Amino acid sequence: MSLIEKIQITTSSKNYTVGLYTDFRELAEEIRKVPNVSSLFIFTERGLSGLFQKYYKPVISSLGLKVHEIFIKGGEKNKHIRKTPEIYNELIKLGADRKSLILAMGGGVVGDFSGFIASTFLRGIRFAQVPTTLLACVDSSVGGKVAVNADLGKNMIGSFFQPEFVYAPLNSLSTLPRREWRCGMSEILKHSLLEGGEYLEKVRAGSIDVYNYESAVLHDFVADSIRFKAKIVSQDETETGLRKILNFGHTTAHAIESLTKYKKYSHGEAVAIGLLTATILSVEKQGLDPSWIGNLKEIDKNYDLPYQDKSKSREVAEHMLHDKKNVGNSIRFVLLKSPGEPVWDIPVEQQEIISAFRRQKNL
Repeated sequence: MSLIEKIQITTSSKNYTVGLYTDFRELAEEIRKVPNVSSLFIFTERGLSGLFQKYYKPVISSLGLKVHEIFIKGGEKNKHIRKTPEIYNELIKLGADRKSLILAMGGGVVGDFSGFIASTFLRGIRFAQVPTTLLACVDSSVGGKVAVNADLGKNMIGSFFQPEFVYAPLNSLSTLPRREWRCGMSEILKHSLLEGGEYLEKVRAGSIDVYNYESAVLHDFVADSIRFKAKIVSQDETETGLRKILNFGHTTAHAIESLTKYKKYSHGEAVAIGLLTATILSVEKQGLDPSWIGNLKEIDKNYDLPYQDKSKSREVAEHMLHDKKNVGNSIRFVLLKSPGEPVWDIPVEQQEIISAFRRQKNL
């Protein structure tokens, strides 16, 4: 048995489980629990198929279903609205119907894009997530946010559409380069700052030794992160209030990604930088203990995470005007009064952002 732990996600639209597994062996059992599946469409990257098909194809073949693979290119530039028509047409050609199941196997780009396609094709068909990166395990695969990018902003076109299940085979993490480990760790760090308490202390005590898919500490971090996100999503599925705290660090991150045309940083690396920007603003605007600026810098170093960027501060602030969380021309941030006590929809002036980002560059 490869199951490590199952975590229940309860939302107003659907209840499902996130399962952490050592490998792919029990994937067919999860698919069998989805009623009346007529055909299976695996959305994945060609390279990932090559890496993992020897594990998942024998398992899936036992289902006796028609199985099609549709290859999607990774990278944020490929998670774009202009990429959707060819996928819709491919599904139509292959005979997808309302009882088909899309299996999103890959990182956050594959999961977000596949979920968006599932939510809109035939006005919505079922899909499931098989995250193969640490970031996707703890973030994008959980909670039902699906989206594609527009020319002027990331995730500007999307919906809330919950999967049938999430199956996370942690042996897939064995193929990750260091950069992808950092991506997931930045999201774990974000969750721990929002949760505070014991979880944050565990993260503070850790190091890059956790970058090992067999690590019991890693399994603990991943489960804690999913439990935290499950708690938030169950209270606010469609981000009308509390769920907004999950955007902590993302206002700066999205601006940096857009400004650098998604070429300089991965999403997680940009979030790590954004967490420190938000922490500096939290000290200045919410009375957060100033020691947390240094504390967070040290945590970033312990996990080999970036904590500053050399972009022009004014240009970063200007790119924030395209953020989807804004109200009118008011830039809204998630900030901390203290670890475990986040606040959201805090208006921040451009000059305050410029000042904070300049301070960050000089740390």
